[in-house]
Amino acid sequence: MKIALVGYGKMGKIIGEIAEKKGHEVVARLNETPTVENLNNPDVVIEFSNPEVAFENIKICLENQIPVVCGTTGWLDRKSEVEEIAKQNNTAFLYGSNFSLGVNLFFALNEKLAALMKDFSEYQVQMEEIHHTQKKDAPSGTAITLAEGIIKNDSRFNSWKLEETENKELGIFALREDDVPGTHSIFYRSEVDEIEIKHTAYNRNGFAVGAVIAAEWIIGKTGNFSMQDVLFSK
Repeated sequence: MKIALVGYGKMGKIIGEIAEKKGHEVVARLNETPTVENLNNPDVVIEFSNPEVAFENIKICLENQIPVVCGTTGWLDRKSEVEEIAKQNNTAFLYGSNFSLGVNLFFALNEKLAALMKDFSEYQVQMEEIHHTQKKDAPSGTAITLAEGIIKNDSRFNSWKLEETENKELGIFALREDDVPGTHSIFYRSEVDEIEIKHTAYNRNGFAVGAVIAAEWIIGKTGNFSMQDVLFSK
């Protein structure tokens, strides 16, 4: 499989190393706007750039009928546009707020716990996420996915909000510390006890392995997908 990496920062470099260890060829490593020429005829693009340029990067690739696996967060107000572009060009787009196997299992666990807790109003729900200081968006895409999973399964909430919350808003506390790949915690607190579920990433390798697996999976497909499709669809 020939892979073009659009966004060649820390994450892009780890993805490239893992892809090559798995026997794939990295045909482009870009920190500039992709073009037909500099993409170098890949089978798939893995896009990990930044929120300011992600939409345009993805759009260019899809309009040239190149499947895209995207892990950039902070641009999702335009995700529906990208999905329509993928449909119009008969290609594939896969977005993941997090490509780690452990985090995607955590997403599923979070939804199951939210469904169990929805009838126990004595428990107040709160989320906390910690990332490295270079992360530009807050809350993280992973935290938003977790919040959406709770909202979907617990009618006490209809939206999320950073930190201080009002009625029917789920509070997310976003912290930034040096060299933290990602920690996400969900708390259910009552006056007598507390239930906590937590995922801690030790490094970026889990994200990178998942991104390569997603790129392998998307080849030959058309449509819009998520990491849940990669891991759990039959």
